[in-house]
Amino acid sequence: MSGFDLILFDCDGVLVDSEIIAARVESQLLTEAGYPISVEEMGERFAGMTWKNILLSIEKEADIPLSASLLDKSEKLLDARLERDVKIIDGVKFALARLTTQRCICSNSSSARLDMMLTKVGLKPYFAPHIYSAKDLGPDRVKPKPDIFLHGAQQFGVDPSRCLVVEDSTHGVHAARAAGMRVVGFTGASHTYASHADRLTDAGAETVISRMQDLPAVVAALGEWADAI
Repeated sequence: MSGFDLILFDCDGVLVDSEIIAARVESQLLTEAGYPISVEEMGERFAGMTWKNILLSIEKEADIPLSASLLDKSEKLLDARLERDVKIIDGVKFALARLTTQRCICSNSSSARLDMMLTKVGLKPYFAPHIYSAKDLGPDRVKPKPDIFLHGAQQFGVDPSRCLVVEDSTHGVHAARAAGMRVVGFTGASHTYASHADRLTDAGAETVISRMQDLPAVVAALGEWADAI
């Protein structure tokens, strides 16, 4: 018996190398708006957060009113850059071909953006129709709230304790842990930083990998450990 009944994948920074593209677009817009911030700092501080929540966080921290027009401007710029430049994370298809457990995607990105990115890199057939966006659940239900992971488990009728999440952000790890799920952290995307693995571990990831090729063996090992309890 496998230790897990469902594997839930984040998308950005786990399946597609999109977080670095978002960090470049958003750091440029914020710098132009009077809040200088590097691409590296964007990745370290805000990976996994929605653009709206990033703006709210910065407004609260720096007491700088950020134009509401930045919301639409970022979305349009980012969609164009992603459609042109987004690439698959190395080793994802290798891992998916070797994982026999049911799987789905649970992401903060919109359904339209997920469809575009997954189609571009050839991953949509590996997951469709089980591709879920937290934005479709309603306002303010994105990670770090657990709602999207609980939604994913409900679609399969699986108990959260039998689920394993693959996440690259602390916000995502917190969401998965709040949902009662186990977590593997991932640091193999281009936006990774020096303390990335430590932060994922501190947030609740049981182990952290930097190569997606290693995921099947890690899933098997964690599953055996769960069955032995």
